[in-house]
Amino acid sequence: MVNRKELNPDRSPQAAFGARLRRLREAQGWTQDDLGERMGYSGRHVSAVEVGRKVPTLPVARSADTALGLTGSADAFEREWRDMVHGVMLEGFPEYVGYEARAAEIRLFEVGAIPGLLQTPEYAAAIEQSVVMHGAIPPEQAAERIEFLTERQTALARPLPPVIIVVLDESCIRRLVGGPKVMAAQLARLIDFAEQSHTVLQLAPYELGERRPFKRQVNLLTMADRTVMSYVESETQGHLDREIGSVVPLLRAYHQLQAVSLSQAASVEMINQVRKGFL
Repeated sequence: MVNRKELNPDRSPQAAFGARLRRLREAQGWTQDDLGERMGYSGRHVSAVEVGRKVPTLPVARSADTALGLTGSADAFEREWRDMVHGVMLEGFPEYVGYEARAAEIRLFEVGAIPGLLQTPEYAAAIEQSVVMHGAIPPEQAAERIEFLTERQTALARPLPPVIIVVLDESCIRRLVGGPKVMAAQLARLIDFAEQSHTVLQLAPYELGERRPFKRQVNLLTMADRTVMSYVESETQGHLDREIGSVVPLLRAYHQLQAVSLSQAASVEMINQVRKGFL
């Protein structure tokens, strides 16, 4: 075969995905154009995924499963894609996201950055690009993280959405990420979020000082059966906790935080004022 590039599936999860796609395609006796037609992509796109020039996305994985008859099986490309993405997440986070997608109520507190569920694609891309520039992850993993975030946000757009309560430290809206244009759009996204019927948005202003009970991100989930769990992160570790004895104090502290934070109306007013400075 002319210009056939040898693949090394051990180089990375992305390379393993591409090598397996080629192997299964060739087992069917299909060209890249043949598989591309069945998947709804060009043969050039299939080639790029096989040799690792393109990061496989969730739609690509699902289309490959449909074309190759693997949908829902243990060998599905969608399962491989999820394993690949989960491999770049902190311990405990993929499990947390599974619960988050089914939660009846979600409570978030964040310091320094807008939480993922409320991020615009441009804001998320700016954050991941910074991580790449610091050498923490390669560009391919940054793309996987953004894809995973998009899927996570989409999972909450269901007929009966969860109640989402968000308290942001004031630093979240004042820290410039991605430039003024990106920040202005991100703050507009926060304002839109606050206007929805199933959401609450509050700011914990700087003036709270030591009265702010949390020093880092805290996520709290209430499930349909009223069980509660928490998820907290450090720079290198994530921890999902379902023990009622340790989760309830966090929930109590969250209620106390809401009581001393700005009202939603006052929070939206502050966000609007900050946004004007980025326009």
